[in-house]
This record gives sequence, structure tokens and C-alpha cells, in this order.
Amino acid sequence: MGTVSQLHERVRPPAHRVQSEEEALDIARSLAAGFAQQASDRDINRILPYEEVEALSQSGLLGISVPSEHGGIDISNCVLAEVVAILAEADPSIAQILQTHFHVLEAIRIGGGEDQRTSLFDRAITGDRFGSIFSESGTSGTDQDSLQLAADGLGFRLNGRSLPSASILFSDWIAVFVPDKRKGLMAAVVPRNTEGIQIIDDWDGFGQRTSGNGTAILHNVYLNADAVLLHREKLAEPTVIDCVNQLTRAGINLGIARSALTATMEFVRARSHAEADNDDERAINDPLIVTRIGEIAIRIEAATAMVERAGGKIDAAQINLTEDHVIDAALSVAAAQTITADIAMEAADTLFELAGTMSTRIGLNLDRHWRNARIHTLHEPARRKYHTVGNYHLNGVKPSKNSLP
Repeated sequence: MGTVSQLHERVRPPAHRVQSEEEALDIARSLAAGFAQQASDRDINRILPYEEVEALSQSGLLGISVPSEHGGIDISNCVLAEVVAILAEADPSIAQILQTHFHVLEAIRIGGGEDQRTSLFDRAITGDRFGSIFSESGTSGTDQDSLQLAADGLGFRLNGRSLPSASILFSDWIAVFVPDKRKGLMAAVVPRNTEGIQIIDDWDGFGQRTSGNGTAILHNVYLNADAVLLHREKLAEPTVIDCVNQLTRAGINLGIARSALTATMEFVRARSHAEADNDDERAINDPLIVTRIGEIAIRIEAATAMVERAGGKIDAAQINLTEDHVIDAALSVAAAQTITADIAMEAADTLFELAGTMSTRIGLNLDRHWRNARIHTLHEPARRKYHTVGNYHLNGVKPSKNSLP
């Protein structure tokens, strides 16, 4: 922990070109089968999945959200979320890389100039990974978790320390989002190995342990005019940038819930009923256990349907970017994220409720499902979503136009 990570120059062969949504799902399932094999070992020993992440880059999945006019397949958002959910079921730490990556690509789609979109989307299709760093809005120069922005000719100079950044250790490109007194927001995309950028491997959370989270330290980093998103002022307008981010976050919740349910069923099938006098009586015949498994399975199915519906709302808003469509998408995504967060935690709790004391053995590492769910759902507490949705329905207060978390 606390080590400095600098991206070394690597020669990466061009990634596979995904041709359809069906192929994207097939690739995700194939990758997930491999990722799942050592996921528990990686978690318990905190072994960062560099080989697996390179396989993800080579798979072509990093380019599936790129618009068709830029060489991608412009995948529907419900399928995008399902791709993330499939990978999260195998290893939610790896799936988190996609959440951040697709968030940045949507910001580029909205705020980038034509040349910027062409260049950066091409990098995503090639297999490059995009991360992001943020500064708290309104932070003072004395705040240790702040970035200080200063104009320098046509560009900017940036100094300071970012907030903890998801999956940034695996990034090839970093999107920088910092408050700007002149235009409200400075948004730029720079190579990870830009002079002055240091990434600190300082994540010590008890969940999502191998997601590559870290802190960026910036020493007089120059952001030239070409790196600054040409239409960054659009990021403050009603957009679905945050909706895409929250939908893929819901996809990770969904994957964790599915994984916890699978682990529960595997454990229950393998043991005798704890209270049975007959050693041949199996837990799978206990009506209470069977019913509880059914409840979790039904709630996961309902949550999946909500994610699909929210994805369709985002699709509609991307095609016709009106305020009404954005609000409709935001409300639907809030519902999907809240419900998936609930079922992720419930499924992880139910694992121990049904599997019993023996399931708590450290060597089994079954607690990773609960730890991952708890950490991941803390980023967007349900109470905020309930307040946003309730305030809209009761008082007509529109969801925040802020498109970035």
C-alpha cells in the first residue's frame, strides 16, 4: 500500500473488433469464466489482476459504447449494463474498470470536439482504458484532497491531490474534472504517463480490494488546449453522463447479487441440514431454505428488469437529448440503482443466513461478497436516491443537472 505507480510504456496489439451486442455478451461470458477462477485468491491476497485486465483490453469490450460513426457498435445501455453485470458476477473489481471507462467515454461523446472524439474513441476501440480524477467542488487551497487549477496560456496548470479514484491504477488515459471559475468546469483527457502525474496505490478498503483504486498526485501538470474538451460547457447541461455511470454501477450491484446467490446455493447443496437428526437429510429439502432462495432469485430477476428499463430510458435520451428525457432516465436509473444495491446486500447477508456458521471460515472467503457489496453501495447511498426521487414527485424539484459525481 502507498506505493507510487507509473505507467510503463507498453506495446499493446490492436484489440478484437466486436461486431454485435450478441458477440459482446458472449465475450463477456467467456472472460467471466476465466476471471472467476482466481477471483477469491486475488481478493484475499490483494493480487491486482494485471493479466486479466489486459485480457479485457484485448477482448474489444472497451470499445462497445463508441458511436457507430466512430467505428463502434453504439451498444444499447441495457446490454452495456448486462455486460458489466456478467463480469461483476465473476469479479466486481474488474467490472469496476468498465464502469469508470464507459463514464469517461460518455463525457467525451458529449463534451469532446469532433477531432477529440475521433482520436479518443479510436484509442478505446484499440483497447486503451480510461480512468478519471475529480476535485471536490468548492474546495479550498488548504484542503489536502483538492486540485488547484491555474490558466497558463491556452491551457492550464494543475497541482494537488485528487479524491480517491476508481480503478485508476489500470488507466492508460485519465480524464480530469476540476471546477473552473471561468467556465464552471475544466475537463481534459491526458495520457496516464503525462509528466507530473503520479498514481499512489493507497486503497485499503475491505471490499473491492483489487479494483485498482488509488490517488493521483499532480505536480505542475500542464493541460494543453488540445487535451481540454472543446465543448466542456455541455457537461453542465442536462445530459445522461451520470446516468450511464449509475447504470453500470447498478450492473455491478446486480453481478454481486448473482454471485452471492450462486455461492449460497453451492454451499447449501454440499451440506446436511444443520438441525436434522438424519445425516441423509439435506438442506436443499428444507422448505424455509428453498423459499428464501426463491425470494432472492425473484428479486434479482426484478432488479434485472429495472436495469433493462433504465437502459432503454438512457437510449431514448441519447437519441433525443431533451430535459424531459434526461429527467425520465435519471429517475429510472435511480430506481434501478437503489433496488440493485438492496438486493446485493440482501443476497450477501442471505448467504450466511442459510449457509450457517461453517460458511464464515476465513479460508472460504465467502465474506468477499458482502464486503464488495457494502463498499460498492456506499458510493451512492440509497437515502440520496430516495430524496431525489421523492423531491421530484412531491415538490417538482428536478434532479440535479450536474452530470458528474
